[in-house]
Amino acid sequence: MLTVFWDSQGPILQTYQERGTTVTSATYCDILQRELKPAIRSKRRGKLSKEISLLHDNGRPHTAAHTLETLKQLKWEAMEHPAYSPDLAPSDFRLFGPLKNALRGRRFSCDDDDVKAAVHQWLRNQPKHFLLMALKSW
Repeated sequence: MLTVFWDSQGPILQTYQERGTTVTSATYCDILQRELKPAIRSKRRGKLSKEISLLHDNGRPHTAAHTLETLKQLKWEAMEHPAYSPDLAPSDFRLFGPLKNALRGRRFSCDDDDVKAAVHQWLRNQPKHFLLMALKSW
């Protein structure tokens, strides 16, 4: 499973969950603290001193007390999930839809690394305005 953290300037972090594992509040908090925070520090210099807002769906790992406490410790905010979309985050339409279309029909070996490389390449090749337009559409 792919989790993408991005802003108007492009992707910040892509993480992949191992096959057969479940995303829990603990694993999500670990990603926030050990991967996302350093990625923001290196790719978006100065942003950590400003307000960081996350928009994610209402899945249990995102709304659990442990996650909310971690966000509070990081001094980050979780934005309200849009009322018109109770089940899916807007990025499911603006980011993952075009990604699925781009990968449709391609054959990959049994090795997940080929898929990860294709996803990484697709994200890197998107024009700067691609994600900015997605944000403006909300």
